[in-house]
Amino acid sequence: MHQTIKKTAKYVNHLEERVFDANQQSLDLLKQVRNLELENLTLKNYIIDLKARVAVYVPVKDDPIDQKVAEYINSYPDRNKLKIMFMRESEGVYQFGSRRVSVKVDRGKISIKVGGGYLSIDEFLD
Repeated sequence: MHQTIKKTAKYVNHLEERVFDANQQSLDLLKQVRNLELENLTLKNYIIDLKARVAVYVPVKDDPIDQKVAEYINSYPDRNKLKIMFMRESEGVYQFGSRRVSVKVDRGKISIKVGGGYLSIDEFLD
């Protein structure tokens, strides 16, 4: 009987060690999950920050008008005010909201054809 109790105690002790190890592994995994959650939150915030900085308009390579329009839009101080984007249809022709406009660059300045004349891009956007 003494031998059986000794054997049973050894077995129970072995099971307790396994449970302790399993609990320790669970705690370690929980710490890793919490660290990953913090890292994920940090990355999400970083992505949001990057999106705010990233160029919002990518020009057509061989189109100097489109490159100037992209430069203007991407350096616009408050991009949130540019709710309607210029969408290039062809060289010098853009869709701005529901309106099709002609755009030209003269002496480095962007002009938009309105009626019989041209407005600067700033005047047009206002």
